[in-house]
Order: sequence, then structure tokens, then C-alpha cells
Amino acid sequence: MSMDKFHTLTELLDNAGCQYTIFDLGRRVCEIDINQFKAVEDNRQPYPWPLQQHAHLSISFWQQGNPPWIWFLRLPLDERGLLKQAAVGDFIKYVIEAMGATLNTTPTEEEQEKLSANPYTFKPNDDKMAIFHAQLRQQLSLPASQYYEHTQHYLSGELGWEKWQSVGLQGLADVCARMKQENNSTLLRKALTNLPMTPLYALLGCLEHCELPDNLGERLAERLEQENQQPEPDLFLISALIRAISGSNSQLLSQQLKALLAIPTLCHPEILVAIAGRCWNGLADTDIASQFLLRLAETEDQALFNQLFADLVMLPILRGIMLQVLHSDANPALISAITKLQQHARGQA
Repeated sequence: MSMDKFHTLTELLDNAGCQYTIFDLGRRVCEIDINQFKAVEDNRQPYPWPLQQHAHLSISFWQQGNPPWIWFLRLPLDERGLLKQAAVGDFIKYVIEAMGATLNTTPTEEEQEKLSANPYTFKPNDDKMAIFHAQLRQQLSLPASQYYEHTQHYLSGELGWEKWQSVGLQGLADVCARMKQENNSTLLRKALTNLPMTPLYALLGCLEHCELPDNLGERLAERLEQENQQPEPDLFLISALIRAISGSNSQLLSQQLKALLAIPTLCHPEILVAIAGRCWNGLADTDIASQFLLRLAETEDQALFNQLFADLVMLPILRGIMLQVLHSDANPALISAITKLQQHARGQA
């Protein structure tokens, strides 16, 4: 069978009789519906969650009775957010050379090396890797890691909150990925008020990739409001909390973003980056989006403004809103930042 037969990754996987599941690993680790991904592959729609003009993906595939094999891919997108077909074709060629069209998932070491030496694979950071593995195992009904039960025990408070050194990031990720099971959601909610800073940051880093039940989202919001009102608020904690709230219901997220953006001193670049990177769904409200861009303009960091604007305008859900704010009669600081953005864009064209 010739290589030219396959134009998309899913054609190749379907042909090899694989089952597969696809996640986005660029922004928030979350599953992509296979039919939606097929529409992206056919250029019928833009990639839903671009980051720096690339799609960061994991494709896990397996043949009946075998453990999954995983590709982590960083594929380029064009200026409309569509997948660049040449890159996909290129990667398919690497795969067929290394694994054959039947996707023999026991390639020799040499074939594996050949496959990993292609320009499209990337290595997600440890936080994303931990929550991705936790979500994947939960979804495929595989057991959690060996750290899971110990972490549950720790989160119950019975071991003593100071005994966190023995708790692995993978264990926290497993509890978060399985928060609908056992008593995990309650454990997490109660632990949030008691955890020392190091495990709290690790836990928040996992929660930012999860859909949150309302009562857990509300507990995070209380913690955020408390911190916002401190005489010297901890901006890194606020940033971690707002990221974690990104998976809560849209009403709670909007409320927290409005409150945060209303206080100029809290709108540190660290926090604005957190909002752009994880809470973009909350910017689908025009008022919140213009307030966000105004705060971003007020940092007077034009390079950051250009970078975040360019990234947000690529998100299909935000494109119309960002362009609307761009052409509105905004605040002078915002108008000035937008003018410089347009000059920069013209200079690059």
C-alpha cells in the first residue's frame, strides 16, 4: 500500500485497526472529540486551542488487547488556524517508515529512534504529563498509579499536613482525574484550606486541567477572594488560583475574572499570562475581554501585549471578540497599545 494513500493521521489509524484518543496539551490538558479532530484534519475548521500558532497534541492508540502507544505532536498552523497539511504528510511519512502502515507498535530500537528524530514531536512538561497520564488511564479504565492511595490518605489529613514530602505529583494528578470517584472531590475541597504551600501549588497545577464540580470551584474562589484582599497579596498564588478556576462553571469564572481585573495592582503580567493561557473561555465576554486588554496595555510591556493578543486572536472562540475590541473606541492606553500592535504587524508583513 502506498504512503500517498494517507492524508490524515486518523485515516492511518483507522486503516491499521487502532482505537485511539486525542488530547490537547497546549493550553489545558483536555480531550478532543474525534469527529472534531477529523474536521480539523480536513481543514473544515480551525484547530480549537492553538498555542503559539501550533497544535500541541497527544494521540494515544492501541490495537485490541495491547497497551497504548503515544505520540506527542507539535504541528504548525497557518494564520487562519488551519493545520498545515504538508507537516502532517511529512509526519505520516516518518511513521510509515518506522512502524509500517499497519502501525506495528513493537518497532525495533532503530525504528523507534528514527521515529523520535522527527521535527514534530515534543515533550510536555512534568505537570502536563502527570495530569495527562492520570486522565488517560482514568478514561481507558486502567488503574491509577501506585501513588494514588497514599495521596488519598494524605489528603484526608490523617497523616499530618506537614508530611507532604512523600506525596508524588502523579498521585495528586490521579486524585484530580478521578474526582468524580470515591470521596475524592470532598477530600480535595477540604484539603485546599489546610495544605502547606508546596503541595498546594502542585495541586492547583493539576486542577487547572480539570472540570470542577461547583462546590470545589466555590472553595477555590473563596481562597482567591481572601488572597485578593490581603494587604500584600501573593501574586503567584493568585495566578495559580485563577488558573485552577479555569475549569469551573462559566458564571463563577466570569465573576472571578471581573473582580481580579477591577483591581489594577493585581494585574501583574504573571496574572495576565495565567488568564490568557488558561482562562480564555472567560474572555468570550466582550466587557471582560476589553478590560483584560486594557490591563495588559497598562503594563506598558508592548512585546507582551503583542504576544498575548496574537495568541488570543488565533482562538476560534475569541477571534471575533478580539477584533471587535481592536476596532472599538477604547481607553487611550488601549488605543495606544493597539496602534503599536498594528505598526508591529505592518513592520513584520
